[in-house]
Amino acid sequence: MLKNYKKAVVACTILCSASAFAQTKQENKLLDKVQKQSIQYFWDYAEPHSKLARERFHPDGFYQENDSNIITTGGTGFGLMSLIVGIDRKFIPRKEAVNRILIGLQFLEKADRFHGAWPHWLDGETGKVKAFSTYDNGGDLVETAFLAQGLICLKEYFKDSKNEKEIEISQLADRLWKGIDFNFYTRGEDVLYWHWSPNYEWKINFPLKGFDETMITYVIGAASPNHSISADTYYKGWTRNGAIKSNDKVYNLPIIVKHNGVENNVGPLFWAQYSFIGLNPNNLVDNIGVDYGKVVKNQAKIHYLYNQAKTETYHNYGNKMWGLTASYSFNPDGTEGYTAHAPINDREVITPTAALSSFPYTPKESMDFLEFIYQKQNKKLIGIAGPYDAVDVKNDKVITKYLAIDQGTITPMIENYRSGLLWKLFMQNEDVQRGLKKLKFKSTSSN
Repeated sequence: MLKNYKKAVVACTILCSASAFAQTKQENKLLDKVQKQSIQYFWDYAEPHSKLARERFHPDGFYQENDSNIITTGGTGFGLMSLIVGIDRKFIPRKEAVNRILIGLQFLEKADRFHGAWPHWLDGETGKVKAFSTYDNGGDLVETAFLAQGLICLKEYFKDSKNEKEIEISQLADRLWKGIDFNFYTRGEDVLYWHWSPNYEWKINFPLKGFDETMITYVIGAASPNHSISADTYYKGWTRNGAIKSNDKVYNLPIIVKHNGVENNVGPLFWAQYSFIGLNPNNLVDNIGVDYGKVVKNQAKIHYLYNQAKTETYHNYGNKMWGLTASYSFNPDGTEGYTAHAPINDREVITPTAALSSFPYTPKESMDFLEFIYQKQNKKLIGIAGPYDAVDVKNDKVITKYLAIDQGTITPMIENYRSGLLWKLFMQNEDVQRGLKKLKFKSTSSN
């Protein structure tokens, strides 16, 4: 099994690396540009004390509830993977990046944790939990898993370094993720739970059952050498004893799995991205035959086709604009809000990260989108940290703000398309390989 995964990693690296040579010089310049700009969110606009990812960044300097120093755990994981790309492509200075990453990891080591899991939000000045909601003031296993994905990639990226600080990063990142008590978050059942609070314990009562953005919790949970979950937890919990499988089609494309709360359709695109920044979905097939490579590719294609059918309402934007995901939005009364956009929750708001972070799944459609927003809409849609968060394509209004979880997937997923870097790092990790073996995933030649 491990041998097969090592072969798959090598094959992916070769194929993904070849994709870069298939691009024109102009396309590669655009890819460089959007990656460089998106990294700025985690470089120039990081939380100043911890050097980690702010929950949000508003270029106008206006924040509600004094939240400019709130750190987001999951967004920090995406940010760490963005910085790896920045170092590897020499977009940012390696020495300075190493110093800042080390400060961030040392902050995380001292920050509040709950049975090894970090909360959704942390105070960037103190490291204390910042309640996400009344009952959500403790461990957030899903956000923690997104962070762990980045920690595992850091461990692998620096593990063979001769530099003392880089070795320290590798070792500290490894210790941090291995301290997550995934087994505790099963409550003794064959399923993982999202939240635990020191005040309210399991009050939120949210079991993680697929399909949505939470699959990575099961993979890393199985990979944990100290607090591992069983294969039954994945199959009885995430796959719901196989009930996750679906025979439905949208635009004649099989959706393969049932998307949570979305009858006979697909959910927002972050479900196809957050768990798969390090975890390579290509040829990733579990013991009941779910091919996650097909799941995420078809989801992205369905979003593209859905938006293509609506372009008559897009006025100044046309058929190059597509992709629905969670982001800032506009409420029905015209005020700014937030929602998980999807075909069944369409406010005619396009979020650039949706298409850009789908590059590995829809390279042509994503490139068309990238060229359009940078060459035709640059002054309107692009700001100091890359593409703005959201645009109302019907009423031609742009929300000129940024969110970590949106900016944070752009650079890593484009890099997975260009070189396979994050997929290679995560998939080569020996604990991850053992976890995938434990969950009975197998390699296949299908795509």
